[in-house]
Amino acid sequence: MPGTAIIGLGNMGQGMARCILKAGIGLKGFDLSEGARTRFAGDGGTPSASVAEAAEGCDLLLVMVQTPAQAQEVLFGTGGAAAALDPGSTVILCSTVAPSDARALGTALEEGGHLMLDAPVSGGMKGAEAGTLTVMASGAPEAFARAEGVLAAVAKTVHRLGDAPGMGATYKVVHQLAAGVHLAAAAELLALGAKAGCDPQKLFEIVTGSAGQSWMLEDRGPRMMQADPACTSSVDIFVKDVGLVLQTGRENAVPLPLAAAAHQMFLGASGLGHGAEDDSKVVRAYAALTGKQVHES
Repeated sequence: MPGTAIIGLGNMGQGMARCILKAGIGLKGFDLSEGARTRFAGDGGTPSASVAEAAEGCDLLLVMVQTPAQAQEVLFGTGGAAAALDPGSTVILCSTVAPSDARALGTALEEGGHLMLDAPVSGGMKGAEAGTLTVMASGAPEAFARAEGVLAAVAKTVHRLGDAPGMGATYKVVHQLAAGVHLAAAAELLALGAKAGCDPQKLFEIVTGSAGQSWMLEDRGPRMMQADPACTSSVDIFVKDVGLVLQTGRENAVPLPLAAAAHQMFLGASGLGHGAEDDSKVVRAYAALTGKQVHES
């Protein structure tokens, strides 16, 4: 009987894989990190030595890599998954990519006899671990039907947004405008407060209990006040995602000044050496400009 596989066992993929396994769905998996493959095996998954080995004998493949280029390579590069999957398989693309990239990948898979469900997710590492992600999905009804069990295992809410790849990515990219701007705004207000003499913790308590509250401030604010927060999502993820927002704006001739300003702050934090660190460290770009740290040393 054909099986299920996942490519990408990072912060998000590992939690999603764990939820799929807990739902009783057998799962093969691959990640470039040996440590990630070992953790996956410890959770009951079957680690593979390559993308092709993971896809072989499967008719359902979940892809959770970071960039469109990585998704292209995983599916169609040398030893790629698309050629190794059973004929007529379904690929669930959960990566955040530009709508144009989602459409192109969907077309390429269709030409190879496969279906693609364009299914980016939101909810972060916590949602991935708890199986409470929000999925923004578009694709053929048959793709939704085949993916139903996996989606039920990883998500609290699945939005059906159309019958072809592209619209799932569109909704996710527009969502990332809000996420990126709110995250940068949270860093900006804490940086301003610290420079103006406010206690960052007290300021955090006041704003999260008042009209200026946002989910991003509530979630990331405490980590902005830590010297070395654990990484749940990196600065460079937002460099990429807000870059996709700006790309989508260009393609639709929509000016996005707030997103552009936020993107500059993520680029600044990455340039300071925080790219692979927790995205709350965007606040360090402000600290470099103000000369005042938000976190305690």
